[in-house]
Amino acid sequence: MKVGMIFECGPDGADKKVCEHLARMLLPEIEISSVTLGNKPKLISECGLAAAQLLGEGCERVVIVWDLYPPWRKSGQRPCRRADREAIAQSLSRAGVRSRRVYLVCIAEELEAWLLADGRAISAVLSKSTHPVDVGDTKKPEQVSNPKKRLTRIFREKTGRLYVDRVHAEKIIQALSDLNRIKRCATFVRFAIKATGRKP
Repeated sequence: MKVGMIFECGPDGADKKVCEHLARMLLPEIEISSVTLGNKPKLISECGLAAAQLLGEGCERVVIVWDLYPPWRKSGQRPCRRADREAIAQSLSRAGVRSRRVYLVCIAEELEAWLLADGRAISAVLSKSTHPVDVGDTKKPEQVSNPKKRLTRIFREKTGRLYVDRVHAEKIIQALSDLNRIKRCATFVRFAIKATGRKP
């Protein structure tokens, strides 16, 4: 099955790496064609043209993935999922995309919520043979305010190192031994269903 994915990151971005890896865990035979649009405003305005392109390339389904909170979040500023969806729908309409094979997945609050769900994977990435690290699971990761900040704090407290999303997000997701704990994230479950047509 060929699936198109549209992201708000760059070609080397964390969202793309993590989602593609998870899709292959869910469906090893999947063929993925991704479009990266750089940032959330550009994704919202240009996803219609990207979706039209991917459908034209023969993708059976197209998934548009974005974080509810952009990386440049400001204190007190609350984004609105409904407003995002309406703006994306307008972009799709402008591009003439009316296919029911285009699905929207808004990650709450941001990608790092998925990573926080499984402490085993974070521990594996942070541990060294001479310095094992134990990080617990976050039971309700999508209720964490600013999950990237939480993960950054874990990195700093456990190792003194910085968390760099485009490097460490991929390493953490590759360290998952199974999907049992990340399934606590409703937006991951939605991504899995929309990307593969199957429940994780």
